[in-house]
Parts: sequence; structure tokens; C-alpha cells
Amino acid sequence: MAKKDHVSETPATQFLRKNGIAFSEHPYQYEEHGGTAVSARELGVDEHHVVKTLVMQDESTKPLIVLMHGDRKVSTKNLARQIGCKSVEPCKPEVASRHSGYLVGGTSPFGTRKAMPVYVEETVLELDKIYINGGRRGFLIGIDPKSMATVLPLKSVHCALEE
Repeated sequence: MAKKDHVSETPATQFLRKNGIAFSEHPYQYEEHGGTAVSARELGVDEHHVVKTLVMQDESTKPLIVLMHGDRKVSTKNLARQIGCKSVEPCKPEVASRHSGYLVGGTSPFGTRKAMPVYVEETVLELDKIYINGGRRGFLIGIDPKSMATVLPLKSVHCALEE
């Protein structure tokens, strides 16, 4: 890792280092409401390999995390059916921040404030490398998605819709 690219620690990077998970750091120029299209463009990678960390809740307001390809949307109906809930909906930004400890746009599934179940779109695990938020806006980490299963309570689901 080049010294100039080093970004200060976040709860996510601390968590990964503590658990011995290899990752690369990829800072980029964050744009408000730019989403994964901006980060993919800035890093010069396919948006399908940029993974969104979405904080959602079920009908009894229990929080959960969904990891989804940047170029796909979550079918909340399909997700709810697969995880045995009546309904799933995105949390309001302030609620998501309270659960995760991160600002929306900088949410990482690693080192969250609350332990939450983590659902991952099954095809994410088929990729060799993904780019996922490192715990700060404008900062992604490159990681082997299979290594996430060793440190996160991952459950594979199929709930992607084309964007």
C-alpha cells in the first residue's frame, strides 16, 4: 500500500485488521447522492463490483444489513419472503446511522455499533474482489467477498432487481 493512499483508521478498518482480513484502501472524491456510479467511475471499476451496504428494518423495526451490487436494487418483497418476515423497508438515514454508527454514504458492514444480521446477494460472493464502504464517505476497501463470511454473520439471499 502506497503511503500517500493511506486513509486514517475507521471502525471498519480496525475491525478488519483485528480479524486479520486483507483489504486494499481506495479513497475517492465523494459526491452527495452520487452513489455507486460515482465511486465506480472514480475508481475505474465496474459498478457491479461496488457493493452497497444498506441498513433496513423488518416489520418489528429490527435492523438488518443488505449487501447489494451497486448496479442493482433490492426487492424488499423477495427479501422479506426469503428471511421469513412480513415486510422489510429501508431505515430512515438517522435511524440507520444510530444502528450502524456510520453516516449514510459511509456505511460499512464491518465494525457496526450494533450487531445485525447481514444478508448478501448470492452473486456478490461469486466475484473475485468487491469494493465496499470502508466506514467513511469517499472511502472504499477492496476485499475478497469470501473472506467476509469469516467475520460477518452472512446469509446468502437472492433479491436483486436490475437498476
